[in-house]
Amino acid sequence: MDIVRQSSFGSALMFFLSFWSRWTRPGKAHKSNSIPKGTKLIKKVLGAVAAGALLVATLTGCASSETAEGGLIGVSMPTQSSTRWISDGNSIKEKLEADGYSVDLQYAEDDIPTQVTQLEGMLTKGAKALIIAAIDGTQLTDVLQKAADSGVPVISYDRLIRDSANVDYYATFDNFKVGVLQATSMLVGMGVYASETSTSADGANAAGPLNVELFAGSPDDNNATFFFNGAMSVLQPLIDSGVLVVGSGQTDFTQVATLRWDGAVAQKRMDDILVGSYKGGAKVNGVLSPYDGLSRGIIASLTAAGYTASDLPTVTGQDAEVLSVKSMLAGEQYSTIFKDTRELAAVAVTMAVAILKGETPETNDTTTYDNGVKTVPSYLLTPYIVTTDNYKELLIDSGYIAEADLG
Repeated sequence: MDIVRQSSFGSALMFFLSFWSRWTRPGKAHKSNSIPKGTKLIKKVLGAVAAGALLVATLTGCASSETAEGGLIGVSMPTQSSTRWISDGNSIKEKLEADGYSVDLQYAEDDIPTQVTQLEGMLTKGAKALIIAAIDGTQLTDVLQKAADSGVPVISYDRLIRDSANVDYYATFDNFKVGVLQATSMLVGMGVYASETSTSADGANAAGPLNVELFAGSPDDNNATFFFNGAMSVLQPLIDSGVLVVGSGQTDFTQVATLRWDGAVAQKRMDDILVGSYKGGAKVNGVLSPYDGLSRGIIASLTAAGYTASDLPTVTGQDAEVLSVKSMLAGEQYSTIFKDTRELAAVAVTMAVAILKGETPETNDTTTYDNGVKTVPSYLLTPYIVTTDNYKELLIDSGYIAEADLG
């Protein structure tokens, strides 16, 4: 029952109570404590009516607090520190609500116990399905078992949840390709590749040697390994041939990983690399960065060390965050990767709704994503390189970013 009707019941109740108090209040005409016979009857009638109004209002309030017709779906996002995850959460919520479901959307602010507690709370509230972007994909085994015990399906969202048989489906992008695109973009920016379609050194600086540094994402995020491996499939042959030189010597994933995708951590590591490995005028020509937030930290380190827009190395990124697109337009960051998270949200919602309707969700990959216990059926979307040459077409024309937001 809507708010207007609830308000009417409330008004009626207030009227009856006010009327009742006037009839039952001892007045000057009744100096004794006895109540006139007529008043006793009216009191009984008004009392019954008031009680009925109160009961209806109470039931109305209860009805308004129930979940939507489709039921409750829990959506767990890792953090609000990245605009990307805010956008993802909002997109999923809007699409689920449009399909008739109520949504419990929560952000765990990169705290694993908080995410576990939030998920347990969603189950307690009676969530019929969970869509989870994990902070640490290895730390949700117990709570996912609770979900399975309650018959609640789980959609792993963009970050693969590992070490659990209770992950039903995975919605993500082609993460290996993301790394390939990042490496390709860096090589084009440095002049090693003539274009993004090149598969071998054919650019003006094909002979090298050129100095590069490598950064990777959080070691507890399964995607970080895919990004790095995709990039190294392109870069390693050029490192082996001497076209590229990693000045710091740090080429192993464990050496270059950045916990929690923290830009400040990346900035500090870049500071240390510049001090320790680039003395005597040696310059960095390219930096492989897997995420825009890291890219901005890396660029901050480089500019603090004296680099300017005219000699900054080619720095890659990912997620097409507004601040990084602005950085690209300012001649700082070279590129980013556009992953249309609106499409990803739609895939995750379609998966969840299909399961709840007893249908089998569409997938296009059933071999790649082994979480250590099972190979999770997945749907992979396509990522795109974004530079100043095509950002309008990919980001502005698609409505992903408003041109006004770029200043």
